[in-house]
Amino acid sequence: MEEKDININEEENLEEVNTENAENAKNAESAENTEAATEEAEELNPLAKAQQEIEELKTQLLYKAAEFENYRKRTLKERAELILNGGEKVISAILPVLDDMERAIANGAKTDDPQVLREGVELIYNKFVKTLEGQGVSKIETKDANFDTDLHEAVAMVPGMGDDKKGKVIDCLQEGYKLNDKVIRHAKVAVGQ
Repeated sequence: MEEKDININEEENLEEVNTENAENAKNAESAENTEAATEEAEELNPLAKAQQEIEELKTQLLYKAAEFENYRKRTLKERAELILNGGEKVISAILPVLDDMERAIANGAKTDDPQVLREGVELIYNKFVKTLEGQGVSKIETKDANFDTDLHEAVAMVPGMGDDKKGKVIDCLQEGYKLNDKVIRHAKVAVGQ
């Protein structure tokens, strides 16, 4: 009886092996078909991949173009605002000087003493000069200076001043000013010849 059981088990094992072999053969055929389909898809896939990549690049380009356009508009707006309101700091600094002038005019009508008026005008002038210096404005020095075309504008040549005065500033007809080391008005001077 044991031999029959062994034979039955062997037959069952053979049937299982045959079934597995048949399934493996089917799977192999299916795998070959899948590989063939994959190869065909891969042949078409580079085109699809390229088209997909092109779409992604187009989208990126649109985003970058929109971002740049927004940046351009923002900088133009900031520049226009800066030009429009750029002098706000200077005007705010000068307003106290204007207030002092108004007070001097109001008080000038109350007095007949020219010395008091002169002192008031000098105080306002000194305050105004300090305000300008605080904004970076400085006067170009001309006294005993060598003539420099970057700083001075010669409006007259004075002959017969001697060799020691040749090329030197003799007289300043109009003061020159710099704003943060940039000349904003050249000093008009007479130069020795």
